[in-house]
Amino acid sequence: MNILMICTEKLPVPNIRGGAIQTYIGGVVGLLKARHSITIIGRDDPELASDERADGVRYLRFESNGALEVYMSRVLPYLAASKESYDVIHIFNRPRLVMPVAEVMPNARIVLSMHNDMFNPQKLAKEEGDAVVERVDTIITISNYIGAAICKDYPQAESKIRTIYSGVDLGRFAPWKLSQSAQRDRDEIRSQHGLGNKKVILFVGRLSRNKGPHVLVRAMSQIKHSDAVLVIVGAAWYSDNRVSDYIAYLRTMAETSPLPVMTTGYVQAGDVHKWFCAADIFVCTSIWEEPLARVHYEAMAAGLPLITTARGGNPEIIRNNNGVIIQNPEDPAEYAVQINKMLSNVAESRQMGLSGRKLAEDNFTWSHVAGNILDVWDKPRTAAVEVRSVLSDDERDTGEEGAGEDG
Repeated sequence: MNILMICTEKLPVPNIRGGAIQTYIGGVVGLLKARHSITIIGRDDPELASDERADGVRYLRFESNGALEVYMSRVLPYLAASKESYDVIHIFNRPRLVMPVAEVMPNARIVLSMHNDMFNPQKLAKEEGDAVVERVDTIITISNYIGAAICKDYPQAESKIRTIYSGVDLGRFAPWKLSQSAQRDRDEIRSQHGLGNKKVILFVGRLSRNKGPHVLVRAMSQIKHSDAVLVIVGAAWYSDNRVSDYIAYLRTMAETSPLPVMTTGYVQAGDVHKWFCAADIFVCTSIWEEPLARVHYEAMAAGLPLITTARGGNPEIIRNNNGVIIQNPEDPAEYAVQINKMLSNVAESRQMGLSGRKLAEDNFTWSHVAGNILDVWDKPRTAAVEVRSVLSDDERDTGEEGAGEDG
């Protein structure tokens, strides 16, 4: 089939600037192209051509300035004038694109992938949302949480919802005890940054209040291991090292911490895995209702025990004793209790990490994700869509959209 994938207006594909959605597309496209002809539409970038074919995939890039209206004003006229016919158009995280695209490409099946709750009434008018649900064949969601959030406002969408979790490169993100390259990355990072044999607690993500790293800094005053160090990897936005008010506040807190707190600033997407290899514990401190942060997959693949929060889709990733869930994400003491347990019980913590690695191998490879997407693409238009997930129905939750995965 001839497939068109339309990414968001925020960041380019491939993921040279980072971005969860861009990473997702990059992870699966090499597998999808083996079965179908793929064209990817995304935003422009000074380092990327506006029209190119790379590794058998055509990339078309349009100006957006990060604004959906600008992006639509470029993409829609192109599609309207195009002589290309697509069997399936797969739109990412922008339900507002569905009806305009359907108008200029009326014969294409449309699949919509949701990485946030962009059906939220504050983001999408109810009348348009109803039309979108009616028009699309399938709504792929990044977590059960996002699917439930959509169905709360659009119960008629339930039969079209399918959870397909994200994936991870198991070669790049690997346990340092089981991989020579991961061991080299661990040694390199620890040597470069004077970490030596310290016990490294890792946070990776955008630095904003709703991501909660300030709570983790506060927790360091209650850590009982003098050789512990907190490493915070990230910036205010992808590829942006400007110091926001929040980052300045975070760094001020770090300077007064009784235990070392290191902030790296923005790290290139191709180098982030090295920090996972260098760490001993991974902590996600999301205060907001996170759709399901992809850093969980990366931490699991790297064999790290997880600490995450009871927010949004994050709890869905805690399975088979691979980590623990913080019930009150704004309580530093709750983090400290769990971190102290993990640092005091190294063998048990490593077993947690290995359980996470096994879970990633069994459920969260890019091959697994691509296979599920192909399943959706290959279904006849009139077929009922079965909701499938690695979780049982009674483990679903509800939620709302935010900027965390909105790349």
